[in-house]
Amino acid sequence: MQKSKATLAIGIAAGALILTACSGGSSDGGSASGDSSASGTTAPSGEGQPGGTLTILTPAEQILSLDPQVVYTGEDIAFLSATIQRSLTAYQVAPGDAEGTTLVPDMATDTGTVSGGGTTWEFTIRDGVTWENGNPVTCEDVAYGVSRQFDIGLTEGGPVYAVSYLDIPTDDEGNSAYAGPADGTGQELFDTAVTCEGNTITFNLNQAVPDFNYAVTLGFSAVPADMAAGVEYGDQPMSNGPYKISEYSKGKGGTLVLVRNEAWSADSDPYRKAYPDSWVVNFGIEESVADQRVIQSSGEDEFAMVQSLTTASLPVVFEDPQYESRRIDAFDPYTVYAAVNVEKVPDEKVRQAIGVALDREALLLNAGGTFAGEYADGVVKPNIGIDYAPTGLWDGLLGQAVPGTGDPEFAKKLLSEAGVENLEITLDYAQSDDNDKAAAIWVESLGRAGITVKPNPIERGQYYGVVFENGNEIMLGGWGPDWPNASTVIPPLFVQGWNLSRVDDKAFAEKVSAASVELDRETQAAAWHALSKEAAAQMWVVPTRFGRDQRLAGTKVGPIFSWSAYGSFPYPIMYATP
Repeated sequence: MQKSKATLAIGIAAGALILTACSGGSSDGGSASGDSSASGTTAPSGEGQPGGTLTILTPAEQILSLDPQVVYTGEDIAFLSATIQRSLTAYQVAPGDAEGTTLVPDMATDTGTVSGGGTTWEFTIRDGVTWENGNPVTCEDVAYGVSRQFDIGLTEGGPVYAVSYLDIPTDDEGNSAYAGPADGTGQELFDTAVTCEGNTITFNLNQAVPDFNYAVTLGFSAVPADMAAGVEYGDQPMSNGPYKISEYSKGKGGTLVLVRNEAWSADSDPYRKAYPDSWVVNFGIEESVADQRVIQSSGEDEFAMVQSLTTASLPVVFEDPQYESRRIDAFDPYTVYAAVNVEKVPDEKVRQAIGVALDREALLLNAGGTFAGEYADGVVKPNIGIDYAPTGLWDGLLGQAVPGTGDPEFAKKLLSEAGVENLEITLDYAQSDDNDKAAAIWVESLGRAGITVKPNPIERGQYYGVVFENGNEIMLGGWGPDWPNASTVIPPLFVQGWNLSRVDDKAFAEKVSAASVELDRETQAAAWHALSKEAAAQMWVVPTRFGRDQRLAGTKVGPIFSWSAYGSFPYPIMYATP
């Protein structure tokens, strides 16, 4: 589950096509980032050359964690994996949804060898991969890093695919019999599920996972096996990438400085260009100030970038052709939606009436109009690839077409068929000025259909904790996949951990399980198409928009395009122009 736009991009998000899947964090619960048709896919004149410093200006006051088993937001993953954290596999760095989400080898020699009908995966580590102290990165280091995912106290909030996928027994409550390396309980079980022979690591899984080689981009990173790395590792991890940490201070005025890692060898790393001499992240910069600095692009700000533009800056940047070569306006991985709690709204026609009555056009305009994205017809987004197919949700799937402004009369008809009068619902949302306005749109548009909406603003930092504990009828949210497969969208939203809708449909879950282990990719995609359509018809969520992202770089930064895997800048190949 990739959280959206990392702490580095708090101005909006994990992932990408890779929150990683995760919940959106924008003003309306969604987020924004990349598509091949995006504006700003050109680079400054000249080719990349070594030298210089690139700077990121962010309102965030820290990166949530530098720990490779904890980092789980798309922007952070993109940046840290480009600089200090290598993984077994990675995503090709290129513009375009297909090219920018193509899996390639990173620390491994290839993208993995599968056997046992998808239950066994092997990866061989390249020769010459080293830590910043010069020690080689070993198979045991990778195994130790993976084992840390099982220490729930250590890795809470991070990806836990190892816990889900590795062939390790669980108790009646679903807890792993292995408690992580610090505790040591069940270590022999982990050592059977993950084995090393020379530089080759083998993962034995509890079921077929056809896209496991995508999963290993998340949390399957190496940590020196002799470090007994605890919570403190998240502030000063050992680098195996082209850069290492020179300075890290948090808060307003804080700074993360990365300098060249002398132990890194380009021969062992064909993936990263490592052009800049250093990277700097400046924390706690007011968003409007950061925008203006990069817009003006003078002095050191010629080499700076912002990961999300404020609404006020959008007309300035996108109505003036002088910014064309250094701006990005692209579709991100995230779908913005409202989860409908089926425990409190069990009638399908009532849920449909809620969606039909909603003025999605007003919501889109409130979020920024065309800059905010376009209407969504389900939870699977077009830029995920072959797993997307139109559901027809607003084009007749419910019996007739539904305009973007909503159809109160159709909604009344559905309520009448359900035998419901004077419907009252509560709308949960993370409080912000923009979300207050969105809530007002819900109140007004559903009111035209005779549905009373009670807005319930919740403090942003507590929002998901509150709604997971006790959500009301409607909860605003957003989601992006952990990798380009609907297996990281449909299962978590309607069967597994991010099931805000409280869906408990055994027949649907069985079809989801079958699709998840299907080895033929086209057959699997067809299954996701059918499941996406079924979920849309049930109106377990009301999809509102497919989000977009806008960002800007200084005049001496290149190349400029949205990297679709994460909805980020293409950090591994970026450079400073002399």
